[in-house]
Amino acid sequence: MSILVGKDTKVVVQGITGGAGSFHAKQMIAYGTQVVAGVTPTRGGETFEGNVPVFDTVADSVKKAGANTSVIFVPPPGAADAILEAFDAGCKLVICITEGIPAMDMVKVRRVLEAKQAEERARGEQPTWLVGPNCPGVITPGPAGIGCKIGIMPAQIHKPGNIGVVSRSGTLTYEAVGQLTALGIGQSTCVGIGGDPVAGMDFVDVLTLFQNDPDTHGVIMIGEIGGSMEERGAAYVKEHMNKPVAGFIAGTTAPPGKRMGHAGAIIAGGKGTAAAKQEAMVAAGIRVAPTPSEMASTLKLMMKN
Repeated sequence: MSILVGKDTKVVVQGITGGAGSFHAKQMIAYGTQVVAGVTPTRGGETFEGNVPVFDTVADSVKKAGANTSVIFVPPPGAADAILEAFDAGCKLVICITEGIPAMDMVKVRRVLEAKQAEERARGEQPTWLVGPNCPGVITPGPAGIGCKIGIMPAQIHKPGNIGVVSRSGTLTYEAVGQLTALGIGQSTCVGIGGDPVAGMDFVDVLTLFQNDPDTHGVIMIGEIGGSMEERGAAYVKEHMNKPVAGFIAGTTAPPGKRMGHAGAIIAGGKGTAAAKQEAMVAAGIRVAPTPSEMASTLKLMMKN
């Protein structure tokens, strides 16, 4: 098993005819991901790579090609509308790679998503998930027909296995995965949740899925300064998880008030420091790696105990 994506995932690429969208769509197809459609307004009726139909709307891709998941490579001014279009079309998972979406646009998206999830849960349905924006995507490693890569991550560093990875940092996701694979340890699913202040899935959402996945035996959780997402994730681990979790927090030397990298990576009002996040992790039983080069080895030690 895995979480979020797998052999039944059918992907529509919003922005498939653009530079980034076309490049990464080809990489996803090469990995074996079922890319069943693309969407570019006014380009409906064309094909991508000879056999992937391009539609004018996401609704058409769902109705005519059976898409159930969207990945978004739409430029920042139109990306929030692209997310909402995917929601309206019935995609149960939306992964937004786009960086630089205005925060107020994402506030509107977040309100729509929360209302939609509440209605779905009230009906006993699986909630719609948004991953990102400003994220590398999601991958369940595996051969064609089993594995599924949606996003911009380098596929060659991944190995099928039983360790889940969830991270706010794309680069540190790759670092953790590379370390695990070098140690011969495979991954169940790797989720880059992104570093924007207003986004979709957070640590609690992903950790809950990992806890409920019988084929995920341990987790690496990678956070960074800014916000309180890591503290909430640590509280969930303490109260609900019975699987080993190793952690790392980026930004230990960041000065207060200065944004470091991601839009959400800023210490403000004395909150969001690396030290506070590390303390919360340790209190929850998460073993914190002292350096980014020791993330996988830290988890490996926990798996032996």
